[in-house]
Amino acid sequence: MKIEEALKIGNGLDLSSKTLINIQYTSRFLEEHFAALLKEFDLSTPQFNVLRILRGQKGKPASLACIQERMVDRSSNTTRLVDKLIKKALVSRRICPANRRKVEIEITAAGLELLEDLDPLTAASNAANTATLTTSELETLNTLLDKLRKDE
Repeated sequence: MKIEEALKIGNGLDLSSKTLINIQYTSRFLEEHFAALLKEFDLSTPQFNVLRILRGQKGKPASLACIQERMVDRSSNTTRLVDKLIKKALVSRRICPANRRKVEIEITAAGLELLEDLDPLTAASNAANTATLTTSELETLNTLLDKLRKDE
């Protein structure tokens, strides 16, 4: 469905506005579908992001600043997210032995197990969401999206 039909707007938009509205609308559409998948596991998308970041540490702890820097949504409250994941026993927090002012966060075995369960589901969801695009189109889309973030 064209963005004009989805949002019931006329053809009066300039191309730049139409493109950015379309990106935002599509992003929200995909986020909602992904959030529904995670809801079955009592996880939010930012919590899932934290778990993936910590798994990527390959057993090494990460600081809150490191996690925040690597978040997809950098406006998320990382401390609050980590606290919720601690309550779910998916991550642990400890004081760094070498620097008592530094807090280290690690993924637990339960967190790793949850991600293992989610991996095939997220892969299937991602594949389903991009099934209408060819490999070449996906590569082009990624190149164009990277190009939009030129000032990052």
